[in-house]
Amino acid sequence: MKLDRFARLARACRRLSAVFKAGTLAVAVTVAGCGGGGTTPQTHDGGVRPLSAEFSSRKAVAYSPYRTATSVDGLAAETIPKANIKQDLDLLVAAGFGLIRVFDSSDKVAKQTLEVIRENKLDIKMQLGLYMQSGDDVFNRNEIARGVALAKAYPDIVLAVSVGNETMVSWSFNKIDPQVMRGYLKLVRDQITQPVTTDDNYAFWRDTDATITDVVDFAALHTYPELDTVFVPEPGLFDWRQKNVSDSQRAAAMMDAAIGEARYQYQLARTHLDRLGRADIPIVIGETGWNAVDVGALKFRAHPVNQKMYLDRLQAWAAEGRTGAGPKAIFYFEAFDEPWKQGDDKWGLFNVARKARYAVKDFFPAAQWVPGDTSEPATASLSDASAVHWKAPTVNAAVTANRYVIFADTVGASDLREAGLQFDPFVKTFWQTVPDAAPGDTPSALEIDPRPEVWGWGMLYQSRSAVTTNLSNFAKGRLEFSVKTTYPGTIEVALLTDTEEKGAVEAYVQLSNGDHGYCNTGTWCQVSIPVSAFLAKNPNLDLRMVTGRFVIADRYANTGKASGANITTKLTIDAVVWTQ
Repeated sequence: MKLDRFARLARACRRLSAVFKAGTLAVAVTVAGCGGGGTTPQTHDGGVRPLSAEFSSRKAVAYSPYRTATSVDGLAAETIPKANIKQDLDLLVAAGFGLIRVFDSSDKVAKQTLEVIRENKLDIKMQLGLYMQSGDDVFNRNEIARGVALAKAYPDIVLAVSVGNETMVSWSFNKIDPQVMRGYLKLVRDQITQPVTTDDNYAFWRDTDATITDVVDFAALHTYPELDTVFVPEPGLFDWRQKNVSDSQRAAAMMDAAIGEARYQYQLARTHLDRLGRADIPIVIGETGWNAVDVGALKFRAHPVNQKMYLDRLQAWAAEGRTGAGPKAIFYFEAFDEPWKQGDDKWGLFNVARKARYAVKDFFPAAQWVPGDTSEPATASLSDASAVHWKAPTVNAAVTANRYVIFADTVGASDLREAGLQFDPFVKTFWQTVPDAAPGDTPSALEIDPRPEVWGWGMLYQSRSAVTTNLSNFAKGRLEFSVKTTYPGTIEVALLTDTEEKGAVEAYVQLSNGDHGYCNTGTWCQVSIPVSAFLAKNPNLDLRMVTGRFVIADRYANTGKASGANITTKLTIDAVVWTQ
């Protein structure tokens, strides 16, 4: 569910311990049976409750009905009409999905969804979720009461219940002690007849003990090979680039490697549970998915066709698990895009407008397909050959000019100002040239008019066709610009580059009054930032392949401002240049 919009970023730090521990089980995986270890299980009272045959036979998907919220804060205010839920569920049934997972037991989501299923006699079953909040026992017990009531009221629809989501893995933002979670699991299980679990990352299930295994009927495991290509340090868990495969076959090889990684993570958990004597506990993949759109750092991976390739491979794996070894169900994450997650969006098989992406287009008429916008290609324009894959970056000849000009009226004969580059906003930022120039660079300057989102604003100077500039000769130089503003607090200036291995990287330098010559006193001042300051922020910057030649922004979480600060003070900049 990833409630925190920065959860994916946090995984960059918090998955590391899981990666290093994973290596200790690699040898055991090769000798363990895929379905169980043949040992005598330790069962809790009444034995392990079996999963319904329908649980395993149905295509499964994670579902959330939110549409209009654009931030976490907007969720509570969003009204969810039953008609919207009915439309969603009709689309899922048409695409062949008959099992959904919801993440909480609220009246707004779970109760309404169950009512829609029953009232309309829809052929859909549910894994009901109970959202557990760290440190809030009152909330949790109220949520348990709601969930237990729904499980009892809808036993023909609710096939299983999951208590908590990603609460015990090391990097969890919503940490709950396993002993506390054990109590919640037992409290729920003692009141209902359905099988009970808790959803967590594979690294938790690979290391857990009887504290949890003695009070669950199955393990719900999360695996995200796509995210591991970003958040796991090199060399990583698997070779996602597949450099040694021919260009024409590389996309398929990459997606084969991704599903191979998901299988490997599943097997780590299976082997561990078997060693605990819990071969009786089946494993379900509670979440796994692939981004249809690159929301950042997923170049060569995120694409609607790659998403379909991953989904197709998951379905083949799920079919294996129904009849033999492997997971007993795989919940694809997720049904619909959720803009409120911001940088963790674009996982949906449908976009937020309920238009079908390439992965499920065959189930719908062309009028229902994603029409395409500036963020992704139109479904109608795609084919299997459109899948993206890793390509070695192009390194152009190094710029030899002493000055590389971003914006200035004064451009010397030996200066370089590239054609085909332009300013673009992160989301909504406006600018215009104005007759108010910095000293020595008349007659005009660039006035920036922030129109902030809840997280802030930003703009960058780039090539829309992804052409990079080799500014390696400027490694000992400076990025300079003049500024006049009364903008409060700190702003940010950044550089973005491609790299040989890691894809896009960025380095932000914060500027408060007095830093590198910056001032917000309403008078012109000149800022001069050593390029080395950006390299110190992120040594992975590759100046041979600069993409964002100049970025100016205010991301409130990084500059100490409150979310939704809505600062609209204008900034005027001029004479923006790189100097050797």
